[in-house]
Amino acid sequence: MLIRAADSARDGAACAAIYAPYVRDTVISLEERPPTAEDIAERIATTTGTHPWLVAEDRSEVIGYAYATRHRERASYRWATDVTVYVAPDRQRAGVGRRLYENLFEALTDQGFRIACAGITLPNDASVGLHEALGFQPVGVYRRIGFKLGAWRDVGWWQLELAAPPDQGDDEPPREPAPPARSAPPAGPAT
Repeated sequence: MLIRAADSARDGAACAAIYAPYVRDTVISLEERPPTAEDIAERIATTTGTHPWLVAEDRSEVIGYAYATRHRERASYRWATDVTVYVAPDRQRAGVGRRLYENLFEALTDQGFRIACAGITLPNDASVGLHEALGFQPVGVYRRIGFKLGAWRDVGWWQLELAAPPDQGDDEPPREPAPPARSAPPAGPAT
């Protein structure tokens, strides 16, 4: 398995195909209509201006992806980021999501981000298990926040400290987050 930076032209269709069943058939995503390949390509292009978007490949086939986005618009949140991961249904429980996230967290830490946040539509034991196995801690639940597939849905929020606060005075801000590297973090064959 190879983990690499996503390319909007090359990976839009594959990421859209992976994402579509999550949108169409589940409440894992609260989107109501699967985005097209062009929509996802545009999201990749926009996202990678400020945050990493990674794909996992096996024998040149994209089998999963993970990316980060801005947590909130207010400037003081700029050291926090929201993260998400999607794996092709037939490739789940094989470590793909974990490998994508580990590479994503390394890239985010290198950029200067300190906190990763993940929203999970509940219930979703598999996603909660993955996030907590990677060190995420629950921080709260938005109750009945989204309506999909005939019912109101709760969204739980988890948080991971990517980097400890800098050892400096409380009045000193950390370094500004840098743009993402244009290539994926080092990744080799799965061991």
